[in-house]
Amino acid sequence: MKVLAKPEVIDCLEDLTTILYEKGYFGSEEFAIKYVNELIEDITKNLPIHISKSAPKYFERYGDDLQYTGFRKNKHTTWYVFFVTYDENNEIIYLICHVENNHTCAQYL
Repeated sequence: MKVLAKPEVIDCLEDLTTILYEKGYFGSEEFAIKYVNELIEDITKNLPIHISKSAPKYFERYGDDLQYTGFRKNKHTTWYVFFVTYDENNEIIYLICHVENNHTCAQYL
């Protein structure tokens, strides 16, 4: 089993640290970096064991036959991971195509 991400997802997560700090969600850049690193670690480690659902049509712009699952980081924020799975040489690959939080996408789920 392997968890991979499209380049645009990696870019989004790298930018997230700056966004969280600059918008004042975290008091220091260090805490913002820690939050994003923990999110990435949680997704990488636990995506295969999370229960997933088929993504609504709205998310087809990120890929065909997407599944999604949520990662709750605190009582206000859940990060939704949209992905596809495929088999490569008898190994299941989870390819993350999009990541978004409940503040921006909950109305479409």
